[in-house]
Amino acid sequence: MAVRAVGWALLGVLFAGAAMAAERQAAPASDSFPLATAYRIGGDETQTRFVLDLSRKIDLHAFTLADPYRVVVDIPEVTFALPPKAGETGRGLVKAFRFGLMMPGGSRLVFDMARPVRIDKAYVVDAATDVPARLVLEFVATDRESFLRKIAAENKTARAETQVPATTGATPPPQADAADKRPLVVLDPGHGGLDNGTKSPGGDLEKNIVLEFAQKLRERLEKTGKYRVLMTRTDDTFIPLADRVHIARSAGAALFISIHADWLARGEGDAQGATIYTLSDTATDSESARLAEQENRADVIAGVDLKAEPDDVAGILIDLAQRETKTFSLQFAHKLVGALKGTARLHKTPLKSASFRVLRDPDVPSVLIELGYVSNKEDLQSLLSDTWRSRTADSMTQAIDGYFATHIAGARAGTN
Repeated sequence: MAVRAVGWALLGVLFAGAAMAAERQAAPASDSFPLATAYRIGGDETQTRFVLDLSRKIDLHAFTLADPYRVVVDIPEVTFALPPKAGETGRGLVKAFRFGLMMPGGSRLVFDMARPVRIDKAYVVDAATDVPARLVLEFVATDRESFLRKIAAENKTARAETQVPATTGATPPPQADAADKRPLVVLDPGHGGLDNGTKSPGGDLEKNIVLEFAQKLRERLEKTGKYRVLMTRTDDTFIPLADRVHIARSAGAALFISIHADWLARGEGDAQGATIYTLSDTATDSESARLAEQENRADVIAGVDLKAEPDDVAGILIDLAQRETKTFSLQFAHKLVGALKGTARLHKTPLKSASFRVLRDPDVPSVLIELGYVSNKEDLQSLLSDTWRSRTADSMTQAIDGYFATHIAGARAGTN
């Protein structure tokens, strides 16, 4: 223990003049939330310390998850004023980390670990003269068996207690109104909170791009007066994948549209244009399979333990959608492709299928649209253009109009 204490003391000295420090001049907070202004990581592959500077002392709860190895730290809502690339690289046992709003009133830090670790210490110290409050985490390397035994013994209850409840952070489902027969359209802006999604070479984040577009589409749909509209998130909040499905299902959605933006890594060629996906356990092609795998990792990114989901939600994620629902989804996808042809650039194969978790509700016709590629200069220019967003939202509204006109007419004919 004495050797370890000396090790931590030496790390403390290193932190004082650390070249590893990632600091930024913090602007005054516009709200009452604590402000995180800087962080430091020090240590090696046997023991590593993480320090986060805060404007005031807060509480924390830390736990571990396996496959991949992660440390998750839940804290009260914090305004993060860290550098743009904060967390992309780590040191010692920490490969990388992410941070963000998990729910109203709660933020989360998720650390990707290089190997199994034990959380040796996790605490926050009060501010002192000329020294800010500090959140301190000390990790010590361990073996996989001990890591898993620790989770089973101590973290099972803690993980269950910190699971994000369904609809947390989302707009509440609209109140049932027997007199309002308008279809409910649920718009699902992908990612959010500590899950940034893809990122353009210039740093534009997918989570912001798709939220702005969804807000524009909601505005267009509400303006028609034909629909009730619900968004799974209306701000930079993380919503687990199962909760997105639960929101649509519990609200009685007539149509679910998940909105994303794709990317291709440098060296994998170039691609551009919008693509509409429907559900299939067999991906149309390797690119579709890659994209589905990438999007389905959102909960892992946020440190959500999928094994702790209620059985009914887990069933939604693994059961095939009903045949009728899949047919309606495909009908809408075709209408969407037709409507977008005149206003938006389409991918060379604009209609595809893959196994996306958010499309697995057996009762709600669902599609996932990739608006374009943030890795493509022309697509990115469109995605950031308010004119393009307005024009594309108009086209999607026309497709929704066409879908419900046919669907409702067919339903009425069937009742005669």
